[in-house]
Amino acid sequence: MLAPATRVLKNLALTAVTLAVTLSLGEVAVRLLYKERTVLFPRYHTDYQYGRYKIRGIRPNTEYWMSSVDGSWKIVTNSRGFRNARDFTNPKPARTLRVLSLGDSHTQGYEVRQDFTFSAVLERFLNRRGVRAEVINAGVSGYSTAEALVFLENEGVRYDPDVVVLGFFLNDFEDNLKAGLFGLDAQNRLTEEKYEHLPGVGIQNLIYNVGIIRWLSENSYFYSLLFNNVWVYFKSGLARLGAEASVGRKPSPSAAGDDIEYAVATTAALSDYQIALGAALIERMHRFCRDRGMRFIVIDVPSWVWPDRFQSSLPQGLEERLAAARVELIQSRPLLQSYEGIAELHLPRGHHHISEFTHTLIGLEIGRRLLAPDALPERGERDRR
Repeated sequence: MLAPATRVLKNLALTAVTLAVTLSLGEVAVRLLYKERTVLFPRYHTDYQYGRYKIRGIRPNTEYWMSSVDGSWKIVTNSRGFRNARDFTNPKPARTLRVLSLGDSHTQGYEVRQDFTFSAVLERFLNRRGVRAEVINAGVSGYSTAEALVFLENEGVRYDPDVVVLGFFLNDFEDNLKAGLFGLDAQNRLTEEKYEHLPGVGIQNLIYNVGIIRWLSENSYFYSLLFNNVWVYFKSGLARLGAEASVGRKPSPSAAGDDIEYAVATTAALSDYQIALGAALIERMHRFCRDRGMRFIVIDVPSWVWPDRFQSSLPQGLEERLAAARVELIQSRPLLQSYEGIAELHLPRGHHHISEFTHTLIGLEIGRRLLAPDALPERGERDRR
């Protein structure tokens, strides 16, 4: 008869073998049936304290891979969680043009190599034309305009940027409701609603400290399929809460969508409230930059229709509001229309983010604008601020 300790060890071993076999069979099944529809996109979010706000960002000093049927891409972050291989001094070096890029996974550069995000392209473009430039890529997957505003006012400004670039994507309207950091009062004035937004961060802080789970997140299709389905479930709950919180403010009926960070329009119709909130957030960012002598540029990140087709992320109502406020826009239609039907503007599968080609066009357009005569305040004037 086996001793109790021996029985326990035998049962543990049997359980481990059974689990290993089950996971292996699950992995084989997912790779055979769902590989083309499953992405290995670990998010690597963690929490950051910015002033009185606590919001998410990318884990600092991290290297990891993202993969889909379209390819594999290495992500490298610095000590502040930015997608840069180096850190940035504060104050910035003398006679240096510093650009701060804000936005979601398009800005961060999902499905794009490290050196081919529009931020990296912009920095090379300026440096090769004799401008000593630093471009900080502070994009975070899933970020809303509300989170970008919080980051700018409480952290981004500390880097003394000459230029602030905001990548605005169509899902930002819905994500602003999910975040719930800001709202509008009866007079459509921006109000502060809460000071924390950390969706999924607690569990990520736990699992990404476990080496085997980090490996699974980058290599196992079975694990990624399970994780993505759980993520969609909780994100759908956030959307419903955002819709409920805006009752009486006429939110879009589709505000409870179950998107991940797809580059596909997930909002069939936008409410007046969603557009007004998005406009108010951008207008506040614009005023914040203007009052500090920083140039502010909004990129209309094109939304996926087909790999070589796109639509603007700026509805007419928002575009008119921003034009009235004199917000500088890089509109997707004039920038990309010559390439529509010819070039791959979005990744064909995966999560359909903008392609390296589109990133290049955006980076070059920002660079050309910054090099235009009288494009920026005199350096000496800014250095005296």
